[in-house]
Amino acid sequence: MATSKEYGLGTFDFPRGWFMVAVSSKVGNTPLAVRFFGQDFALYRGKSGRVVLLDAYCPHMGTHLARNTTSYVAQDGAVEDDCIRCPYHAWRFGPDGKCNEIPYGSGPIPPAAKVKSWTVQEHLGAVFVWHDPEGGEPDYELANIPEFDDPSWAIGEYDDLGIVNCHTQEIMDNITDVAHFGPVHGSLTKYFENEFKDHVVTQRMGGGHRTLVTEGGAMLETEAVYTGPSLLITKMLGMHESYIIIAHTPVDDGSAYVWHNLMVKSPTGAAVATDADREGARQYQAMALAAFAQDFEVWKHKKPCLKGLFVQGDGPFNKQREWYRQFYNPRAQRAELLKNVNGVYVAKGMRGKQAVVGTPSATADA
Repeated sequence: MATSKEYGLGTFDFPRGWFMVAVSSKVGNTPLAVRFFGQDFALYRGKSGRVVLLDAYCPHMGTHLARNTTSYVAQDGAVEDDCIRCPYHAWRFGPDGKCNEIPYGSGPIPPAAKVKSWTVQEHLGAVFVWHDPEGGEPDYELANIPEFDDPSWAIGEYDDLGIVNCHTQEIMDNITDVAHFGPVHGSLTKYFENEFKDHVVTQRMGGGHRTLVTEGGAMLETEAVYTGPSLLITKMLGMHESYIIIAHTPVDDGSAYVWHNLMVKSPTGAAVATDADREGARQYQAMALAAFAQDFEVWKHKKPCLKGLFVQGDGPFNKQREWYRQFYNPRAQRAELLKNVNGVYVAKGMRGKQAVVGTPSATADA
């Protein structure tokens, strides 16, 4: 593993942005111990349905709020209303992180009796947290999929891929890596381009694929969009109209937790996805996951690419790495970091989307 500093990303060890921390359906009134950004958290759903994420350790004596199953507090249920009790001495903390009851003694609750409460949002069947080393409010919105609530689409269950021991920079590199699609995925790329615009980077690609399209069928066309440094949503046209959702979140400086999901439009045009549609979607998700696993295996076993020996035709790796640095540095530096980044880039020897399908876009060699 290598660290953010070794990659030269900037001031902060962990980036600013929205990050997935759990699948919504797995968050209940039994607290979950989770670890991201080099620190520990307690995650739970209050009785009102509200999801709460708190720093893990009670300020009283340092007890982990979510790592206990044997104390009477834990057995009786540590979550009361939208609050959580410490399993050691039963101090109770509200969803704002402030202690609101100490069940013994008669003095006032000390002002320091609090833990940090984090801004969370449930979206696309997952829980996301806003992380900002500067402590600022969110400066962009989570990307949406308009069809997510459309009953004609079959939505899969998230694949929990666990921790990969590589820096998230290595995962981000995929968005510009045109040259790996043939050797790794068996793709026959007909067009490929990247567009950088402020906090969003887009990859547009079209061509054949060994598993996600049928021989002689429609060309697989994808538009993969990172909105911020973590959430990738890819719209696919080919065998099926579908979306892939991939989220990765730093665990420690140099490792990441990864999730994968897929949703498919009913191929029969049914107003409500049928059982057959859902079974077909599960099979298509398994095929997409198998393709993603090809990348995952490379990440698991490669050494850090701190300064790549990039050649013409690789894709705009250096632009992407400049773009990524905006999330590791103070907001005040963002404009300066992006001044030479925004634009559309086509790798030398590759055609952009306009050249193949006639969609207008300005292009420049990467």
